[in-house]
Amino acid sequence: MDLAAVFLPIALAVIMLGLGLGLTPADFRRVLLHPKATVVALACQVVLLPAVCFGLVNAFGLPPVLAVGTMLVVASPGGTAANLFSHLYGGDVALNVTLTAVNSVISVITLPLVFNLSARHFLGEGTELGLQFGKTLQVFAIVLVPVAIGMYVRARAEGFARRMDRPVKIASVVILVGIIVGAALQERANLLDYLRSTGPVAVALLVLSLTVGYWVPRLFKVERGQAVASCMEIGLHNTTLAITIAMGILDNTEMAVPGATYGVLMFFAAAVAGVLLRRAAHTSGNGGTTSLPDRALP
Repeated sequence: MDLAAVFLPIALAVIMLGLGLGLTPADFRRVLLHPKATVVALACQVVLLPAVCFGLVNAFGLPPVLAVGTMLVVASPGGTAANLFSHLYGGDVALNVTLTAVNSVISVITLPLVFNLSARHFLGEGTELGLQFGKTLQVFAIVLVPVAIGMYVRARAEGFARRMDRPVKIASVVILVGIIVGAALQERANLLDYLRSTGPVAVALLVLSLTVGYWVPRLFKVERGQAVASCMEIGLHNTTLAITIAMGILDNTEMAVPGATYGVLMFFAAAVAGVLLRRAAHTSGNGGTTSLPDRALP
């Protein structure tokens, strides 16, 4: 039995369980209280970003499987690392929690949709890599079920959930690193070629994602702290989910390479973006933010 098919879904379930431990129903209700920031950010992530990515993979001429793997990355919801970077650089962490929660739910629909359209375009009709109904149910199970369990545990034992928050986040980082290393080792013979192909696209995608994530909300008069949160949420994806679907569900390690590449580069890109945003805020004298209640600090 392929270990990736067993280990990766379990690893992702641990990460999603940790996400659930930090969520309450109030995180979903907050959408109604602050609809503009939420709707604009979700529109960027669900509609605009896949279109941008589609243009990039065509412009860079990525091989079909790598192109689909890159589309899989942008179709994945934001990761928990967005909370940390948002906190570090003056973002609205509560908005990050809300966006991650809502996007994790709707990604059960949007992720298979983006993936299937991408697979049909790049790999042709009748591809066996499509997320059929049974595999879509697998995505549902490894994304939403652990989140629901985590939320239930938080509702029943909030003290325990808070104590477990940091250890689970540390475990999530360790798991992500382990998955990336595993994918690299499994494809080590082709790794340099893959990096040459996916590295430039990943860098371009990161720059555009972080730029869109900040400036589109600002164009819609979203305040700066919420725009920073949107920037991090849209730039930092749950690459573990993309890699798990590629390797664990579709049994295609090559398709996981864009997720591994993006997963490494996104932390550096987010740090640079955060420094630039903070410097710009200080230069303009707009260092302060008016943010939502920040109950979700790491």
